[in-house]
Amino acid sequence: MTKIVMKEIIQEKLQEKGIKIHELAKHLRIDASLMSRILANKRKPNNAQIKKMSEVLELNFSDLLTYYLSDEVVKIVKDYPQIARSVLVMAEARVSYLLSDERFENIGIPSELEEKLNELSALSKRWSVLKPLDAVQLEKLQEYFHTSYTYESNRIEGNTLSLQETHLVVNEGITIGGKSVREHLEAINHGEAVAFLQDLVSKNIPFNEHRLKQIHHLVLKGIDERNAGKYRNIQVMISGSAHVPPAPFMLDKLMEDYFIYYEQNRERLHPVLLAAEMHERLVTIHPFIDGNGRTSRLVMNFILLQNGYTIANLKGNLENRLAYYSALEKVQLNHDSTDFYTLIIDHALSSLKEHLLLAGEAF
Repeated sequence: MTKIVMKEIIQEKLQEKGIKIHELAKHLRIDASLMSRILANKRKPNNAQIKKMSEVLELNFSDLLTYYLSDEVVKIVKDYPQIARSVLVMAEARVSYLLSDERFENIGIPSELEEKLNELSALSKRWSVLKPLDAVQLEKLQEYFHTSYTYESNRIEGNTLSLQETHLVVNEGITIGGKSVREHLEAINHGEAVAFLQDLVSKNIPFNEHRLKQIHHLVLKGIDERNAGKYRNIQVMISGSAHVPPAPFMLDKLMEDYFIYYEQNRERLHPVLLAAEMHERLVTIHPFIDGNGRTSRLVMNFILLQNGYTIANLKGNLENRLAYYSALEKVQLNHDSTDFYTLIIDHALSSLKEHLLLAGEAF
């Protein structure tokens, strides 16, 4: 079905019931001009408006919503006719899994990854012994790693500030000539988000939906205030990816299950695997209009820090970025988590070893 079909159905019902456009608009608590633009496909109705239209016109809400959302997805992929069908099939697989009875199950991992997890656990214990460093030394360590993390995470998303420039913006408050306001805000915001994580961890505050939205709000603060800390109400596409995120009406259920999964696994799944799962599941659901990648990586590191690990800093250069996206797509399209688990485990190992070396530990 298309929006034209939806429009024709609504117009037919309006005529059948003798309802004028301005009367329908009154039921929706919007003005007649906005109602006219919605019917002319020039404005997008939200779920509440579609719900009210279905009630007033005595139409099935699910059918009306399906007509609308199916057209939204078609509009996204119609410019890629050669691959549109395969994109939709691939997208359906992961979303279907996240809505299925198997969504709370964990994928088995190969023995070599088990060995790395054991090494991670041992290194984490060594770090916990060395961690109470001199206050100045600890502050310098955190500044170094947090700035590097902000630089790399933003670089993954296309920010062009160098590592030194990121340091000057975040730690010195200096403006870099030739760089956009958005790039400055991305660095400042991410730096504040990392500090926020540290504060949550120090106060033993748990991860939940409210914390997630707080983290996302920090990521988009001053960049997109209207959508900062709020789930999207429109369909989106991920540039360069075959994965199509779920429709907006699925988000409430998917995010409810997301936090159920976390609560069920936070005491029984290895913390690094839990962090990887919460990262991948969030970026796959893609609940926000923008900032999903940064937020997912921040969530991953929140969980790592909560469990005594150090920040896993995924690199933003081309080679590493492509490996990251490829590993994510293998989960999203094929339910194969091996590469993604390996990626996160290796970065967690590298981070712990670097922290230990800088703290004076010899290997």
